[in-house]
Amino acid sequence: MNGRLAILPHYATITDVARAAGVSVRTVSRVLNKSPKVGEETRRTIEGVIANLGFQPSLRARGLAARRSFLLGVVQGYQNAHVVGVLQHGIVEVCSGAGYELLVHPVSVQDPRLADNLRDFVRRTHVDALVVLPPVSEIAAIPRLLARLSVPSVGIAAVRDPAYPAMLVTAERDAASMVADHFVSLGHRRIAMVTGPMKFYSASEREQGFRIALERADILLPPSYVREGNYSFESGLAAAIGLLSLPDRPTAIFAGNDIMAAAVLKVARDLKIDVPDKLSIAGFDDSDIASMLSPAITTIRRPLIEIAREATRRAITLVEGDAHSLPDHHIALSLIVRQSTAPLGN
Repeated sequence: MNGRLAILPHYATITDVARAAGVSVRTVSRVLNKSPKVGEETRRTIEGVIANLGFQPSLRARGLAARRSFLLGVVQGYQNAHVVGVLQHGIVEVCSGAGYELLVHPVSVQDPRLADNLRDFVRRTHVDALVVLPPVSEIAAIPRLLARLSVPSVGIAAVRDPAYPAMLVTAERDAASMVADHFVSLGHRRIAMVTGPMKFYSASEREQGFRIALERADILLPPSYVREGNYSFESGLAAAIGLLSLPDRPTAIFAGNDIMAAAVLKVARDLKIDVPDKLSIAGFDDSDIASMLSPAITTIRRPLIEIAREATRRAITLVEGDAHSLPDHHIALSLIVRQSTAPLGN
């Protein structure tokens, strides 16, 4: 530093704002916390000073004034980075606009101490609310624990749990039936499925919707045509090898997510089975991987970023006292037809 003292930049404080605006620190605090106790002219003056000075209130100071932490937590047990990344992007977007910071808490649904883990997280961080993603949201003990801890929570799941003060319910059974109807419309009769872990509502709802739609078309889904995966690429490979090695192999396969659909496509290529002329493949999620593959994968679109935004808005509404609970928000899903499915025999 050549013997010179470093001059640190001066950041405006709430006292600087109060002095420049000719008001008390308490009045500035009320403006920052959107209190109705400040007149409109005074509010405009203070907001102008804040802008001129570039003042940024500290999160800790805001929390003390409002008796909140301005921290929103997200509990997630997803292994699928393609899905998690989009959800977190949507949550961060709303948090930033509302003045909240995001804390992501990854957990394992296999952890026998999951409830203790979550309790410790809440007590350690003092989060104002939690958004709970599937499959963690499907564990019945979780919303009941959060209620005992007095933490507002929003659950996202394929099946409603009334213990959550607010829920986003995705219509996954109906969506899976769209895939079955699509395969049938293309003339397929030997139709198979790679499910997710059947202990999860997402997997069971998709399997049930797919099976029921096939039954409407007088098509059975025999046990040999159903393979259980765990939403990973490796499980999709194992399931696809089993299905495509059958003497009477299927001509269409529905995979419970896009990653397993990508695995089915790889096995088909390795076995020199042309997609879509000899085998149609569909996935679920419409994650970025579905459109990156060649052929691009027909899939069910879950509007992940819209789901994330809505869940975050609801969590903040619960925090800010506008409601103790909110009506369920049902999310319709849609079928996106791409090049991996085609009429049988083409």
